[in-house]
Amino acid sequence: MGGAIVESHDFDMLVQLTGREQQILKLVALGLSNRDVAEELVVATETVRWYTKQIYSKLGVSGRVQAIQRGRELGLLVDDNVLVHASAAAVARTPRKHNLPASVARFIGRERQIAQLGELLSESRLLTLTGPGGTGKTQLALKVASQTLPQFADGAHFVDLAPLSDAGQVVKAISDSLGIVEIVGEGYLETLQRALSDQELLLLIDNFEHVIDAAPAVPALLAAAPHLKILITSREALRVSGEQEYPVPPLSLPPKDALLTSLIESEAVALFVQRLRMIHPDFELTAEYAPAIVQICRRLDGLPLAIELAAARCKLLSPQTLLARLDSSLGALTGGPRDVPLRQQTLRATMEWSYNLLEPGEQMLFARLAPFRGGRALEAIEGVCADGLTIDLYDGLQSLIDKSLVQQRETVRGEPRFFMLDTIQEYARERLAASGEADMIRRRHAQYFAELAERADPELRLSRQVYWAQILKLERGNLRTALEWSLSGGDITLGVRLAGALAIFWYWYGYHVEGLQWMERLLERLDGPPTAYSARLLYGAAMLETFRDLQRGEQLVLKALDAARTMSDKLLLAWTLTFAGYTWLRDKDKALATAGEALALFRELDYKAGVAQALNILGEIARFHGDDDRAKAYYDECLAVSKETGETRRLYMMHENLAFIAQHRGDYVHALAEFREAMRLCRDVENRHDMASVLVPLAGSLGMVESPVRAARLFGASQVAMERMGAFHQRADQPEMERNIAEVRARLSEAEFAAAWAEGRKIALEDAIADALDEAPAL
Repeated sequence: MGGAIVESHDFDMLVQLTGREQQILKLVALGLSNRDVAEELVVATETVRWYTKQIYSKLGVSGRVQAIQRGRELGLLVDDNVLVHASAAAVARTPRKHNLPASVARFIGRERQIAQLGELLSESRLLTLTGPGGTGKTQLALKVASQTLPQFADGAHFVDLAPLSDAGQVVKAISDSLGIVEIVGEGYLETLQRALSDQELLLLIDNFEHVIDAAPAVPALLAAAPHLKILITSREALRVSGEQEYPVPPLSLPPKDALLTSLIESEAVALFVQRLRMIHPDFELTAEYAPAIVQICRRLDGLPLAIELAAARCKLLSPQTLLARLDSSLGALTGGPRDVPLRQQTLRATMEWSYNLLEPGEQMLFARLAPFRGGRALEAIEGVCADGLTIDLYDGLQSLIDKSLVQQRETVRGEPRFFMLDTIQEYARERLAASGEADMIRRRHAQYFAELAERADPELRLSRQVYWAQILKLERGNLRTALEWSLSGGDITLGVRLAGALAIFWYWYGYHVEGLQWMERLLERLDGPPTAYSARLLYGAAMLETFRDLQRGEQLVLKALDAARTMSDKLLLAWTLTFAGYTWLRDKDKALATAGEALALFRELDYKAGVAQALNILGEIARFHGDDDRAKAYYDECLAVSKETGETRRLYMMHENLAFIAQHRGDYVHALAEFREAMRLCRDVENRHDMASVLVPLAGSLGMVESPVRAARLFGASQVAMERMGAFHQRADQPEMERNIAEVRARLSEAEFAAAWAEGRKIALEDAIADALDEAPAL
């Protein structure tokens, strides 16, 4: 008997440790410090500290030595394959393409609503789930989307509008979810309409109520895409044509005469018991507890969020004690606005009650978490909230998680990220406003993200560019919040710093229109002589503006050059000269002289990332004007420097450019090898635009040495991918793309070429790339 108990306990302990926690435990056992572990895993030191605390807690130990000992007893430091089968099984369950968030907790009830919504969705193309915060709209919508997923050939996409602060960002958010970026001269809505025109897709758009002015875009999308359906959650209906509204009811409550054995059939009671068992796994719904639990669910009117918050308090209180305190609190907190539903007043009272049960230090931390949007990283929480906090930050954060006021999820890199439900965050904002700390905390928030962007800016040109690009993508909601605060009565200098530091990220990763919108607003606020920050802003604005208006871009380049020279900032001047050289691409002498001046400055500063950029631009200018020998010399040197800096994006660009030179000589075998190496590196960087772009000349070489039909199919796959993203080729590369297509076309009849091209348009980009790299059978 005793042995069986130990084995069961050990198995439970093993399951509790996540893959990341086991990984950290193994590194700790090798003698690595927290800082060493952070460097090994490429995560923040704060992340390692957080996981170490979780490991100690789960293993029931107080320090490293005990943790290592316990880990060996459990076999965690022996078998590297522990829990791999669980993750593999999870990966296997995706019958259709989608990005629907996976639910951690078991979904409770709602069978009737799910059936009704399934029928409505089959009849309507626009279905809006309405109701106050806390009614479970999002989880219900996700359940319906997952069940109807097989009906949509192109899958489903989840778009969360909660991080947005402006209705003008809604179409961009939808585009981002679908991997679509704007095309020059075309608005986001037009690009999105074109990209979705033949898609059989379900869009689930969450939290529409605070950007309701964007509602007209929804029927406009539906009109352009006859096979598209849209499922929306909002606290109010959009009130647009074709909309089917569905008010989400609360969870079902047990009838007054229900027997004990049938109480669990009530959705509200079932949810309460399920959440309670997450705290007390052995809990049973007995005659002792049932009356209090039923009354709690009734007092909370079956609202899922309110029930979850209340159940979390049973970690410390019995259901009977909980009911007494809940009744007392609600009695004092029912004076909300008369024009909102009673359930919403009750939810607010529940949040007030839950907040009042926090310790003062926990209340302070709860309020300080309010300015974040789209989640919070540990490092960011520490940077914004820790100073002056009266409790340990980590203990306070864990307490808020335990009380269901904060949720923890892991990023794809295994780092913890912390979220608040929208309704809870609204209440946190009220508490922050009442605390007298709002200005200080919002300034800290903007300061932190300005500094984060400034740290990321140079890293985007070095070996950790993928890591830093992922961080900036993850923090877009917080970056937007900081910029909006700076422009709305905050510190304009912080906004200028932030936008200037984000310019290269916006430029490389497709956020051109959004970046320009922020730049334009900030440029209007620049007063007096330029500062180092405003000079960087001008440089960034010039880069982005050339996509939209080349003449305006050239004007901003000249202003940026003047500002950089005024500041005597050689590094900024060198970057600006480099881009100016590319801007003046068609004027060979002027462009070469300008980029040459930049190269000399970078060499003087011994700044290798800049040297690589200038060499690349000089090569582009020479190649554009047919001087291949000169271009190749620049590219070869740039490739060597880029290997030193570790900038993967620059490496694959050089392989691509050298392949163009080989094509010019008619050496298509060598060109194909170079293009394939470029594609492999490009895929590592996860830049879909560049992958689709490289595919064209790669296919051109493939068509000249192997099969022109296969090449034409890959052209079609590249074209549809570029259209879907609203993307375009760099100006220096456009003639090369046209030449490659023309050479392959000449080897086929027009009918053969057109048929292969059309067939290629049905191929996914990833499949086309695998075929081009000979990683899969020919398509």
